[in-house]
Amino acid sequence: MSLAVSPSRQRIWALAWPIILSNITVPLLGLVDTAVVGHLPDSRYLAAVTLGATLFSFLYWGFGFLRMGTTGLTAQAVGRESDEAVRNLLGQALIMAAVIGTLLIAFSSPLISLGLTLLDGSETATPLAREYAEIRILSAPAVLANYAILGWFLGQQNSRVTLLILVLTNSVNIVLDLWFVVGLKMTSDGVAWASVLADYSALIVGATLVLRQLGTLDGRFLRRELTSLGAYRALFHVNANLFLRTLGLLFAIAFFTSQGARQGDTILAANAVLLQFIMLTSYALDGFAHAAESLVGRAYGRRDWQAFAATVKAAARFSLWTTIAASLAFALGGNALIALLTGLPEVRATAAVYLPWMVVMPLIAVWSYLFDGVFIGTTAVTEMRNSIFIALAVYLPTWWLATRLLEHELHNHALWFSFTLFTLVRSGVLLLYYRRYRLTHWR
Repeated sequence: MSLAVSPSRQRIWALAWPIILSNITVPLLGLVDTAVVGHLPDSRYLAAVTLGATLFSFLYWGFGFLRMGTTGLTAQAVGRESDEAVRNLLGQALIMAAVIGTLLIAFSSPLISLGLTLLDGSETATPLAREYAEIRILSAPAVLANYAILGWFLGQQNSRVTLLILVLTNSVNIVLDLWFVVGLKMTSDGVAWASVLADYSALIVGATLVLRQLGTLDGRFLRRELTSLGAYRALFHVNANLFLRTLGLLFAIAFFTSQGARQGDTILAANAVLLQFIMLTSYALDGFAHAAESLVGRAYGRRDWQAFAATVKAAARFSLWTTIAASLAFALGGNALIALLTGLPEVRATAAVYLPWMVVMPLIAVWSYLFDGVFIGTTAVTEMRNSIFIALAVYLPTWWLATRLLEHELHNHALWFSFTLFTLVRSGVLLLYYRRYRLTHWR
């Protein structure tokens, strides 16, 4: 193999490294949340933050299409060299964010009640989780607007802005976590307030950067593009399918958390610690997937299939080496990382039992992250949606069957097996879709 670095690999790395650094701050924030609350004298606080954070995976991540859809459509507009379309896509995405964020606050009470009922936490953890959720929901407009802003910049291959915004946001959040919980002796409510204040800080910085970027673009905002429902057709189509895809993915995670909660607060807390391993890996791999979104979308907009294929190949190489490194790190240093996350002996011991699943998971999940990026760039969102629901059709029956064949002591292993199988099926389906996509478009 040649030692020369191809232009595609150079472009992937130039876009990916700021995204990787910024993305890693997100699970690091989760690690700090877990570590700060995990060292409190009662595991119910960690269980409450776990339940509350899972709930907001639905309420906030469920609307992550505002980031993904904006990235894909903006990248394609850049490929067509249409500054006016780039400008108006931002306006449409921000209007959608404001409307959805306001509705989430208005209907927060029933949404929180329904979510916590479905998660089925313990009687001691659920009231604390409700308090956490009632605080976190206040940041809804800021979170969704930030999704749109980050997607817009990424679609223009400006990943350093993503780095600036996310590092600043998560740094503020971490500092406030430590201040509120360690300094002011707050508990799970302090973690929630830290998140809210950090989200609005990010919006202020993001809006400033947007105004600067708009000054470099030709064209203008068109009233008909912002006020006519017909003008939102492409954004609605992409976002609706991404919304269903994301809900399916988050349902899989929430089901996992709920079934862990049924086995007690110690299992719930141990699984929460191990999920941070998965999040750490996913955000690192998403750096290459996000870079692929932008470059693939631009190549798709230009109908440059040679650049398209070269981008996917380069992103795949980076992703594979990253996931091998992650698996080795978890195999060799997993117990030390668990010890950093919680000082509770029973949670440490329980998490260590299920650590081998963390070694396997990155090797299976890598392809789902990569091809999500490819399909976002091409806005082939129907395939992304289908992959999730096909995987769910395997995941849920596998869990049901395993819990009836195995003794109760093995149910958490069954849960991890089912979740790993879900990831494997999802990766396989996306790979098959990609092969068909290539044959259809440029054989």
